[in-house]
Amino acid sequence: MSVPGRAEAPSDEALRDAGLTAEGRGRVLLIACGALAREILALKVANGWEHLDLQCLPAILHNTPQRIVPAVEATVAEARGRYDSVFVVYGDCGTGGLLQAACERLGVEMVPGPHCYSFYEGNEAFAAREEATAFYLTDFLVRQFDAFVWKPLGLDRHPELRDLYFGNYETLVYQAQTDDPALTEKARACAERLGLAFERRFTGYGDLGGVLGRL
Repeated sequence: MSVPGRAEAPSDEALRDAGLTAEGRGRVLLIACGALAREILALKVANGWEHLDLQCLPAILHNTPQRIVPAVEATVAEARGRYDSVFVVYGDCGTGGLLQAACERLGVEMVPGPHCYSFYEGNEAFAAREEATAFYLTDFLVRQFDAFVWKPLGLDRHPELRDLYFGNYETLVYQAQTDDPALTEKARACAERLGLAFERRFTGYGDLGGVLGRL
């Protein structure tokens, strides 16, 4: 995907390990997870949101959620005085409410929802499902399944650990942001590797477009 103002979209690997540096243009800075970069950039282009600038922290921080709050705090501090406002595009993401508390302390808003699975599906719809036995993947996480799930959990070396980690899950739910048959098949293969039933839901961008549109 080509984005005006950038030669090309960053690779998944770059978004995973390094994130995305803001261009320094626009009145509102979005501080987001690298796993959301492509979707936010697509929304910016589709809606002509030139007033929004995007900075992404490395997506791999999701594997160590205790590092998310300090990273967001440092990025907000660095952006002070350069933008009219700052908006944090993270859910709680395993921080146990600490990210919300930090945003309130810093005087910045954040996207509502416990994690991206919720706001992609729509927070109300997600909460109503009460799915305790579903394991979720998004487009980004399907593409990066080995880096975010398989290898960090040691399943590449010890596949017998699968039951320990996933024995209480029943279904892998692929929340698709795009209609991509190849990605759907890859998601189905991920479900097979985990020994789970497979369900695909086309969510598009869910609540994300509406939240950013209000900025």
